[in-house]
Amino acid sequence: MTTQQTGPHGDEHVGTRPRSQVEEAFRALEAVAAAPSGQTQLSRGAMTGYLWALGRGDVAPVTGAAGQGAPDLSALTAEADAATVQLEDATRRTIPRDYIQGVHAALAWVCGHSDERP
Repeated sequence: MTTQQTGPHGDEHVGTRPRSQVEEAFRALEAVAAAPSGQTQLSRGAMTGYLWALGRGDVAPVTGAAGQGAPDLSALTAEADAATVQLEDATRRTIPRDYIQGVHAALAWVCGHSDERP
């Protein structure tokens, strides 16, 4: 965990995305999840990934690593990689697959590894 990253125009970034985009992605997903049938393990995982990336989580969503503040790009990438490992190896999985998939999708988008926003 480190200090805030800034983009080329001095705007605050979370991973490779402007903070405002990550905030909007979280709010949009939160609105969908507010419906009785909208909250799934997948959406919970994605929301948890976004919150952690924004620095609002005490521990990393997959590894449980403790930290303070918003994680830097290397920590975000490491957590996305940890999610990939658990998705590929069921014997290492300690939390539901759909939850891990949600975390992975959110962090992959935040890190710029995917253009598909959960």
